[in-house]
Amino acid sequence: MADLVEVTRQGFGSKGKDSLSGAIFGFVLAALSCVTLFWNEGRAVRRYQDLNEGKAAFVNGDSSKVDPALDGKLVHLSGEAVTGGSLKDPKFGIEADAIKIHRSVEMFQWVENVQTETKDKVGGGSETTKSYSYSQEWRNDPIDSSQFKVANDHQNPGKFPYQSNTFQAKAVTLGAFDLPDFLISMISGGEKLPVTGLENAEGVVKESAQVVDGNVYIGNNPSSPAIGDIRVGFTITKPGPISVVAQQSQNTLVPFQTKNGSTVELLERGIVAAEDMFEMARARNKSMTWIIRIVGFVLLAFGFGLILRPIAVLASILPFLGKLVGVGTSILGFVLAGIVWTLVVAIAWIFYRPVLGITILVVTVGLIVALFVLIRRSGSKESAPAIPGDSPPPLT
Repeated sequence: MADLVEVTRQGFGSKGKDSLSGAIFGFVLAALSCVTLFWNEGRAVRRYQDLNEGKAAFVNGDSSKVDPALDGKLVHLSGEAVTGGSLKDPKFGIEADAIKIHRSVEMFQWVENVQTETKDKVGGGSETTKSYSYSQEWRNDPIDSSQFKVANDHQNPGKFPYQSNTFQAKAVTLGAFDLPDFLISMISGGEKLPVTGLENAEGVVKESAQVVDGNVYIGNNPSSPAIGDIRVGFTITKPGPISVVAQQSQNTLVPFQTKNGSTVELLERGIVAAEDMFEMARARNKSMTWIIRIVGFVLLAFGFGLILRPIAVLASILPFLGKLVGVGTSILGFVLAGIVWTLVVAIAWIFYRPVLGITILVVTVGLIVALFVLIRRSGSKESAPAIPGDSPPPLT
């Protein structure tokens, strides 16, 4: 059940002004999407070239010893990642033989939920109904309750008394090699670390906290949490086998500089062959490229939708006509986004890979021409005059 229902009405003139402002934002959004799509294609090609260069240049090394002959070369090493000692979270006294300890802090808070429904009215105006309801949830970030519509009865404390944090070992070795921080940060594989006691925690933590289900709980009643209660959990990344591809520099490793001015540094959990590591990196590059492409297309479609919205607003003088035109402009925005998306990607490929890019551009132009021809033919058929004798003779 909603705690508050708010109804607002907007006239035709106000809707028109808002739609024009939205159209300007749509142009900006579409332009930024095009720039991002163009940049993404260049990034993907450069990364592909970097990985090919690295795959052709690497040599297999032995992590148990430093070979001076491999100094300055791109090397592939595998072995056990070992820490130089235990790692500790000083506030909560959590200590373990780990490469990383991650502290996750949550607070029990009020959350505002808003449901919006807009109805067009005859004459071009609209009526918007917003229903506000509130729930209590565990959240990792502070929620500013002063911005709530019903703020008096739903107040959050604001600041967290403790922050989420990641503690990383300073000394991690791979056989005879000291791993630099940038490689240590790439080691993944966190697993939950149950808390068993708070004997080594700071005094203020000991006084206010208790251990519940392997987590640290700060509050009066864990079975019935109150607003402002805190829950702290821990995960660790344990030492174990890893595989690395990076440039050897005496007894440590540095990023390998490519001809493009970029770098190659790969790390995987487990004993993994170099060829497989490069294939995995290529797969990640491909996935990232398509994620950005899809996001770019969605933003383009949204931008064109905003650009075309004034047409739907103009037609909304009659609500049923406004809805019909709105569906049409949405479809048109989707089609325009597809055409622009393909053109931008094609132009980017012409810039970075001319042969394939020109092929894509030719196909796109062909599709556009075919679309206009179909539209023209259908229009011609509808407007063609009737020919005498085509209709059957009248019945007698």
